[in-house]
Amino acid sequence: MKRKVYVGMSADYIHAGHINIINESRKYGEVTIGLLTDRAIASYKRVPLSTYDQRKKVVENIQGVVRVVPQDSLDYVENLKRYKPDYVVHADDWKKGVQREVRQRVVNVLKEWNGKLIEPPYTKGISSTILIEDQLRRGVTPEYRLKKLRRLIELKPIVRVIEAHNGLSALIAEKTKLRINTEIREFDALWESSLTDSSSKGKPDIEVVDFTSRTQTINQILEVTTKPMIVDGDTGGLTEHFVFMVKTLERLGVSAVIIEDKTFPKRNSLLEDATHVQEDINKFCNKIKAGIQARVTQDFMIIARIESLIAHHDLDDALKRAQAYIAAGADAIMIHSKDKEPKQIREFCEGYKQFKQKVPLVAVPTTYNTITERELMYLGVNVVIYANHLLRGSYNAMKTVAETILQHERSKEVDPLCLPVKDLLKLIHREI
Repeated sequence: MKRKVYVGMSADYIHAGHINIINESRKYGEVTIGLLTDRAIASYKRVPLSTYDQRKKVVENIQGVVRVVPQDSLDYVENLKRYKPDYVVHADDWKKGVQREVRQRVVNVLKEWNGKLIEPPYTKGISSTILIEDQLRRGVTPEYRLKKLRRLIELKPIVRVIEAHNGLSALIAEKTKLRINTEIREFDALWESSLTDSSSKGKPDIEVVDFTSRTQTINQILEVTTKPMIVDGDTGGLTEHFVFMVKTLERLGVSAVIIEDKTFPKRNSLLEDATHVQEDINKFCNKIKAGIQARVTQDFMIIARIESLIAHHDLDDALKRAQAYIAAGADAIMIHSKDKEPKQIREFCEGYKQFKQKVPLVAVPTTYNTITERELMYLGVNVVIYANHLLRGSYNAMKTVAETILQHERSKEVDPLCLPVKDLLKLIHREI
């Protein structure tokens, strides 16, 4: 009887290194590929370019592969105990770095049946991550970006979104990453906010910046990024106008628009002592339906934003509106609150859990920012938006620099506060 060999891989971008590992594995017996599922890959880094079924079709047609089985997490233990291979083969690059713990667990579990870990040399100079990043750096099609948000919501426990108000802030949002143990944390999508867009132009957030100007900002962001975008559509304007907004955004490759159920022109929800008038439920439902009819594909999402808690209405009103908007076809619900504590949001989420018909739930913890992403996930929230933080952070930084120059009558003292010019040039010019 032939010995069993197990090889775990993502195989999102097949290259010579994968073939080398498979060829080496064939020397020891029948090769089973533990192919990481889409959800498994998304749990520690970006969503894979290809779906599990697409990747499986490629891998099972590589010479020497006998079978392909799903691996539901980065950890091998569950699959190893199920298939009890005689050998596990993995390149030696995981002896150091973030996968050391994963490797050690493999070593420990193999001891249970005297299995052996084989570690051929890592194929230097080639990496799926580098190849994919190089490909993405060249840009993505509107269709690719358009589809991405729904896939993120399907695969990730919570989708992390941050605002961008111009090309530079979008580059920061796109490229900022942290490695925490085996997990790579980054922002999954971009939020084009009416507040930060209008504020960056020195204008109030009262739908005074016309949609043509908003589209210019959207294009600036899309040109230098690859991640999906959600656009803050304010009230959506007149229903007839909203139809054209949907058509334009979908054509550009935007993944979703959020419209709020207030009457035009709206006042920003976080303004102190502002009067907020909600739209008639039936009228807002008709606007949702018109937007749905206007879109070309199911990929583009229309998200209904509920302002009941902002307008000092009760929880029942918010839940009633959520049910009506879902029935009208909204692809997701955003619940808004400006309380400093998350009590209102918790109560809404608990009520929402009782719905028979639900869609993804979006939260924007700007004022109630003590709540964590993990807590929001537990409450059933699918998308969290950090709605204005890059602009607010940049204001404080720029003001400090300006005051320091005035104080010292020169710019030497602000050097530690500023990105070096050479790094700024490198950031921008490497996009060319």
